[in-house]
Amino acid sequence: MNISQHARSFARSLFKMSSHNPLLRLEKRASEADQIIEYLKQQVLLLKEKAIVQASVREEKKLMVENTKLKNDIEDLKKQLLEKEKKRGVLAVPMPSGDNSHLLPPLLLLSRAPLQKMRVKRRSQRKNNEERKQRRSRQLPAKKTPSLYVEQVDVGEAVPRTVVSGLVKHIPLEQMQNRMAVLMCNLKPAKMRGVVSQAMVMCASSPDKVEILDPPSGAVPGDRVTFQAFPGDPDKELNPKKKVWEQIQPDLRTDDQCVATYKGSAFEVAGKGVCKAQTMSNSGIK
Repeated sequence: MNISQHARSFARSLFKMSSHNPLLRLEKRASEADQIIEYLKQQVLLLKEKAIVQASVREEKKLMVENTKLKNDIEDLKKQLLEKEKKRGVLAVPMPSGDNSHLLPPLLLLSRAPLQKMRVKRRSQRKNNEERKQRRSRQLPAKKTPSLYVEQVDVGEAVPRTVVSGLVKHIPLEQMQNRMAVLMCNLKPAKMRGVVSQAMVMCASSPDKVEILDPPSGAVPGDRVTFQAFPGDPDKELNPKKKVWEQIQPDLRTDDQCVATYKGSAFEVAGKGVCKAQTMSNSGIK
């Protein structure tokens, strides 16, 4: 064997020895382990992100289900409230959108002996000045002119409503007491001369004359006045800013038979008849 053959043989021996070197195998495995660890880290991050997304989707679905249930519960409560208000005879005027031609008429309540326990409110001229008090005590009291009727009205509710009416100049006191009448009860309560008024007595009206509308025979307090041509559920209270009453009122009139109407549809108490003025035909109603 020559020198070159010996060299090649020695080189092959070194190669074989190096390929079985334990240190080289450990380094290779360590490198592979590092790669596997890095891969696992990436997989863990991906799994975390996926879990967060899935949790968010589940939470969103859960919230959507809860929101739907809440909406249904609210609608059920609204229906129950409307039914209770109807049974109590709560009056309201619907608030439709759009032009005036689609406005519903006012839905009204009847009252029994609505003007009993009548009080006439008088203007007070008193001053805190002691000298004036003493002078008045030496004089006969001057006759004072009544300005408003303050009425206790039974509309079929648990307690009577207080109603303030500017009818003193038009309706005598004896015609105000112990009678049936038609009242609009869903106007926003308003203070008049220091007294909160909770409804309005409906009257046929002209510049020269005023007559309180009469319900049909057999009507009882709390009966609701309806209009066949304009069905609908009333609002609990009118919003003064939307001026619904001001838009509706011009279409309230008595016809040539003195029947109270809204756009030609009669004020009607179901199964009992229509509401009328005593003598005033073709007149406005307020």
